[in-house]
Amino acid sequence: MPTFAAVDIGSNSVRLKISRLVAHRLVEIHEDREVTRLGESVFGSGLLSPEAIALTVKVLRRFHRAIQRAGADTVRVVATSALRDARNSRAFLEWVRSATGWRVEIISGLEEARLIHLGLTSSTRVNSSPVLMIDLGGGSCELTISNKGHIRETVSLPLGAVRLTNDFLHHDPPRKSEMRQLRSFVKREVGRVAGKIAGAKPKIVIATSGTAEALAAVCHEMYRTKSQRGMTVSHLQMRRIAKMLARLSLEERRKVPGIGLRRAEIVIAGAAVYAELLERYKLGGFRFSPLGLRDGLLAQMAAEYDHATRSGRQVESDRRDSILAAVQHYRVDLEHADRVRETAMHLFSELRAIHRLPSEYREWLGAAAMLCEVGDYLNRTGRHRHTYYIISNSEILGYTLQQRKIIAAIARYLGKSRPSPEDGPIKVLPASDQKQIEKASLLLRLAWGLNLGRSGSLQMTKVKVHDGSVDVTLVPKRPQNVDLELWAVEKERPYFREVFGIDFSATAAPAA
Repeated sequence: MPTFAAVDIGSNSVRLKISRLVAHRLVEIHEDREVTRLGESVFGSGLLSPEAIALTVKVLRRFHRAIQRAGADTVRVVATSALRDARNSRAFLEWVRSATGWRVEIISGLEEARLIHLGLTSSTRVNSSPVLMIDLGGGSCELTISNKGHIRETVSLPLGAVRLTNDFLHHDPPRKSEMRQLRSFVKREVGRVAGKIAGAKPKIVIATSGTAEALAAVCHEMYRTKSQRGMTVSHLQMRRIAKMLARLSLEERRKVPGIGLRRAEIVIAGAAVYAELLERYKLGGFRFSPLGLRDGLLAQMAAEYDHATRSGRQVESDRRDSILAAVQHYRVDLEHADRVRETAMHLFSELRAIHRLPSEYREWLGAAAMLCEVGDYLNRTGRHRHTYYIISNSEILGYTLQQRKIIAAIARYLGKSRPSPEDGPIKVLPASDQKQIEKASLLLRLAWGLNLGRSGSLQMTKVKVHDGSVDVTLVPKRPQNVDLELWAVEKERPYFREVFGIDFSATAAPAA
């Protein structure tokens, strides 16, 4: 039974969750959390403070010991808003790597929202649609519209509770002028996406993270209301709670049941954001869910290990949706891209005994096949270099940064150039992947060549593997021919022999 560990380095707190995959389902075995306020100084000076770094690394060392005791097979460590903004984030990453051996991924706000969505949809059945998911952290607020398990809209706003407290609230309790400025800023940011969110008319609102939990707990204590599906806060209740908290001093807020010592320092700003969200988008209220980013990370790891999991289907859907969005944005011929992908998948399966690529390369090859012509959008000249840049730097959700670089490298070499260890796209990858790129890229070159005519003239491709050679037969559709495709794949014979060490031949059969 594989064990996975997820570490979420947020702007306000650091969280750990360890789960084991049992019968296609994740079972939690350990959880830990501590407030470190890593982002507090970032939102003022643009730098992580030495004290916050030291405290966070100390907590991460504790997490590292817990993960070792649990015998985790896979660990994924991500950082969010504070590390995205900090000018000295590299120093923090190196300190963490030195102390734990972990390579921290700094994920975008959109990827953060996707992972939260994955964590919720993998563990919670939401029958009504559409659904608005709100995650208000220390540095940012992610809003996601989900419809039947598909992300329809995602935005990230600079409305984190630590960020807003640091920027606007300088007295205890806050002055009226400070609260007016805070509300004006929140209103402006929330208003920027009002059309997208309100226009979706969400029927259910699910809120995650510590601030939502604290506000739901306060609401429960004040109104003694708790639904069977979780703690809920109505629009009117949220407005009253926000006003009440803004009048209290820090010591008074700490005594409010459900808030806690550290949350009391930033809860006023968080409450103001929730109040404005419910007001501006005409929402009835929200329901708190304890699931979040770390649950999405665990679901992603489980999906990559076992595609039969519920999260496996969700990750596949997320990736497909994101790739289709990129295809549309960069004006790629979808019908042609699908044909190239289908051909690449066929070659991957038929030549498995020859290429011996890891199973995950099938997914990456398919993505590269769909996206290998996005570079044409910028300029036909140098289009393969443009393709690499677009794929490796775009928000193609569902893939890690390293996976995007692998996909980009596979798609990069459709022209005259060949992958080599000295090339930029290759040398940034681990040594274990560098040789694999050459094989996967050659499969894509063949798939692309077999569709060179762009007319769908190929009925099928028959592949036969012998002891010392591979025979490929191109069967055209009536009344077309495949002369161009045959010419394209014949050109790859010397390179095929160089990469795989066996001969390759291609012939055209009579039309089926």
